[in-house]
Amino acid sequence: MTTVAPPRRDPAPAPTTGRKRATLLGRAPQDTPAGIGAYLFLSLTALFAAFPLYWMFVIATSTDEATAQLPPVVIPGDQFLVNLEEVFSLQDVYFAASLVNSVIVATVVTASVLFFCSLAGFAFAKLRFRGSRPLLLFVILTLTVPNQLGVVALYIVMGKLGWNGTLLAVIVPGMVTAFGVFYMRQFIVNSVPDELVESARVDGATTMRVYWSIVLPAVRPALAVLGLLTFVATWNDFQWPLITLNGTDYPTSMVAISDLASGNYVIYRRVLAGAFVATVPLLIMLVIGGRQIVRGIMEGAVKS
Repeated sequence: MTTVAPPRRDPAPAPTTGRKRATLLGRAPQDTPAGIGAYLFLSLTALFAAFPLYWMFVIATSTDEATAQLPPVVIPGDQFLVNLEEVFSLQDVYFAASLVNSVIVATVVTASVLFFCSLAGFAFAKLRFRGSRPLLLFVILTLTVPNQLGVVALYIVMGKLGWNGTLLAVIVPGMVTAFGVFYMRQFIVNSVPDELVESARVDGATTMRVYWSIVLPAVRPALAVLGLLTFVATWNDFQWPLITLNGTDYPTSMVAISDLASGNYVIYRRVLAGAFVATVPLLIMLVIGGRQIVRGIMEGAVKS
């Protein structure tokens, strides 16, 4: 007697929600399309962040009557070159010289920080020497000390050296930073394998050769990030240049803008015209190095 087999049933399909969720989880972030809400939020955030710069430009291009008008003017005027000419013509501000001084200070400090911090970071990350751990701990602990606590001692030291009132008093204290040493040390630990350094040693490479030919090419994204952050921080530094350069013929741009805003009657169109000009180099640096910042942060966050 023949038996009839029961009909074969196909397995139930997976729920659509579960499959969609698995697909989204397995997709790379750059392959995930953004919704209208994300674009709206980012657009509002960008407008909110750019508004102070736009308002600064509006005041810098206006007249005294327009700046005092109510409701305030929101459309840029045509007086920017006139206001800027007044700023450059002030004899006791030295605004043009301050821009040159800021470029010199920021460039020299940035180059020095990139060299010394990457060199010290390489030593802490890949070289074995007695006292490396306590020394690194000491470098990290210096990050907890506010800069204001050392201003008096720094001023006395600069006075003993005869550097107060000169650009050397601003350049030398910033030639190496604890943050830069720690940042480069962490990046080198994660991006340069020990085997690569050991193989270079076997081939007869010296320590400086390893640093110059192997470490530096591997940490270019980190150098770009550190260089951009250092340049911006040095350009915007105000407290120490104000203390050591105030009243001299060698002010930086921030000190010169402070001189524009001093006095019993402040002409805001002049102040903001000078501030806008002093902001342009930073905007150029951010446009040029923006991708390097993202690349350096992403590569530094992934351990090789």
